[in-house]
Amino acid sequence: MQFSTLLLILCGLVVASFVLARRRAIATAGGYKGIRSLHSLPAYYGYFAAMWAAGPALLLLLLWSAASDPIIMGRVVEVLPEPYRSIQGPELDLVLNDVRVLAAGRGSGTEQQQALQGTAAHYQSLQAASRSLLATLAIFLALAGGLYAYRRINPRLQARNHVERVIRAVLVGASTIAVFTTLGILLSVVFEAARFFSRVPFHEFLFGMEWSPQTAIRADQVGSSGAFGAVPLFTGTLLISGVAMLVAVPIGLMIAIYLCEYAAPRVRALVKPVLEILAGIPTVVYGYFAAITMAPLLRELGQALGLQVASESALGVGLVMGVMIIPFVSSLSDDVINAVPQSLRDGSLALGATASETIKRVVLPAALPGIVGGVLLAISRAIGETMIVVMAAGLSARMTANPLEAVTTVTVQIVTLLVGDQEFDSSKTLAAFALGLVLFLVTLLLNVVALVVVRRYREQYE
Repeated sequence: MQFSTLLLILCGLVVASFVLARRRAIATAGGYKGIRSLHSLPAYYGYFAAMWAAGPALLLLLLWSAASDPIIMGRVVEVLPEPYRSIQGPELDLVLNDVRVLAAGRGSGTEQQQALQGTAAHYQSLQAASRSLLATLAIFLALAGGLYAYRRINPRLQARNHVERVIRAVLVGASTIAVFTTLGILLSVVFEAARFFSRVPFHEFLFGMEWSPQTAIRADQVGSSGAFGAVPLFTGTLLISGVAMLVAVPIGLMIAIYLCEYAAPRVRALVKPVLEILAGIPTVVYGYFAAITMAPLLRELGQALGLQVASESALGVGLVMGVMIIPFVSSLSDDVINAVPQSLRDGSLALGATASETIKRVVLPAALPGIVGGVLLAISRAIGETMIVVMAAGLSARMTANPLEAVTTVTVQIVTLLVGDQEFDSSKTLAAFALGLVLFLVTLLLNVVALVVVRRYREQYE
């Protein structure tokens, strides 16, 4: 039985359990007129039965999906032809991959694949038996669980409490998974960054003025020992992010003020969806625009003014990135400004203030925590942007505050360091994890600053 067919059957059993349990709850109460005698609403009895029908079966599917393939492949290894039975490690993985390819009907061209035809047939038979057994057990568990819940239904059953406990457990589990996933990502980055700092001093990385991570891959190869001073990367990242913020924050904030305080409903209904579409454009499209259109335009404009503009200038990248971030700032600021109580506006206008004075002295101060949060979110977005800077920014690290020159960023260097066949035991590759850890800490610091600002002003205006 196909997995999709099994899922459809289980969904049908779950729906049937819900309907039958709901009807039984109503019947045990003596019809709709006696529903008040039930501890919970009839739908909760249906949910109770549906969870008993779905829960054990879904748990079996998860466990089976995780454990079946290793068990099957262990049986397959036992029946491999004699030349392949003694191999281990990566070579065995390649052989087993050929078995999978043959079982899927996509091979048999090479000599090795022809020798593994019998093993692939055995693998197919084991898979078929596994699917049949899984379908039988899953359907049995769904029926047994639904029947158990159906027989337990009576007016005294606290169905709502059972359902809410299960939902609470699911929510706690989802939150726990999110926390442990974040913790796992952090620990993986920290572990690799610690390996890097065991080779390169921390102060040299954080305060060094030269970035040249080229190192020798082999012992007999001529190469540099590398220079891992990340200050040029930090300055380049801040320069491009600063240009982007100079574009995004004023324009995005003014758009939000106009849409909230001045625009007619028709104009707002037209402009806001257009901004949302702008936010949905893939960043690779912005990268093409920055590399193909913006960079030549700025270079020609600079030549007309007698300025020397690099083809991969920080100004071009920052301008395009700022346009990309405008929807983030405007949308978040718009929501925050709309959340300001109308009574504050009415009180200011009643005291004789004009509309512009009301916006400057009442609305914006009241909305400041949310606006600051939106700006910090936009800054984090700019610092972590990859595609635009990879496609349009430079690769050479240099210390400069001139936006007309080419600079590189932390994300560009992470991509550069992790591309190719570089081993993960070299300082060059491990430097990418150190840069990733710095990005994480910077983002964390921005979030902390946002919380401090929000708490300070929330006490003043609530």
